[in-house]
Amino acid sequence: MKTSYLIVCIFFLGLLPVTTLFISCNSSDKSSNDKAAKEDSLKIKIERGRYLAYHVSGCIDCHSQRDYKKFSGLIINGSEGKGGEVFNEIYSIPGVVFARNITPDTVNGIGKWTDEEIARAITRGISRNGDTLFPIMPYPHYNQMSKGDIYSIIAFLRTLKPNNNKVTERKLFVPLTTVYPQLPSSMLEYNVKPDVSDIVKYGAYMVNSAACMDCHTPMEKGKYQMDKLFSGGFVFNLGTFIVTTANITPDTATGIGKWTEEMFLDKFKHYRDPSLYVSDPGKMNSIMPWSLFAKMDDFDIKAIYRYLRTVPAVNHHVDKYPPAK
Repeated sequence: MKTSYLIVCIFFLGLLPVTTLFISCNSSDKSSNDKAAKEDSLKIKIERGRYLAYHVSGCIDCHSQRDYKKFSGLIINGSEGKGGEVFNEIYSIPGVVFARNITPDTVNGIGKWTDEEIARAITRGISRNGDTLFPIMPYPHYNQMSKGDIYSIIAFLRTLKPNNNKVTERKLFVPLTTVYPQLPSSMLEYNVKPDVSDIVKYGAYMVNSAACMDCHTPMEKGKYQMDKLFSGGFVFNLGTFIVTTANITPDTATGIGKWTEEMFLDKFKHYRDPSLYVSDPGKMNSIMPWSLFAKMDDFDIKAIYRYLRTVPAVNHHVDKYPPAK
């Protein structure tokens, strides 16, 4: 009896180092797997943010510097996120504001900002120091984006090369309290990105995320004419050329009512050709950042088309290149 007990004890004592090693290895493997999963998740998040910032929400478009001697104001290499782009009366602004530096520079950029502070600026128009941003920054639209998409953009912005460009302070002729818009959503957690299976709702989400309304709706005395939503007519006079935004409502005479989905997609695909951006088109230039928006995913472009087919058709003729006054 004692001999049997002793044998059993020796057997289990022999297993103890093996069991400990197994548990240790298993724990180490789990830790490695968890780390790899987090890294993969972060990569996916950053890539989503890169896609949105470049090709949908226009962060890189507005917060970089553009060369208007190239078609559609090609982004100048190395200026991504450094800010400094001027927005003035051309954009119906009572004064002048400058796109801020959104690189991770700790002095002149957003390197010291928390994710929450950046999210508040993007979705509520309130900067880190409590200043209100002028709504040329389309935070009323970003205010309706999903929390996942907003924080993906933030994750991507963290990867930009820091740039110490110091941006000039704005000069406005009216108090910002008079132009601060009503925000649709009170909390990001309430915002839901529609499933792609509902392509019209998903398209509406993409149109909002791209703030298409802001450029494709005419303004009068600094206010959007909501009865002419998406009907074009916003005039940009950059001195070297004057261009008017297109009517993208389903009106068959003056809008895109006769366009098929394939025609709409082909319009974007056409501008994926890099050779289009090497010359100076002069007065036939465009303010639309085609070099960025053209690389939007085909499905997202089709979803945008499907949604635009549902908005009210507005008969509004637009002269794309009006004569100078």
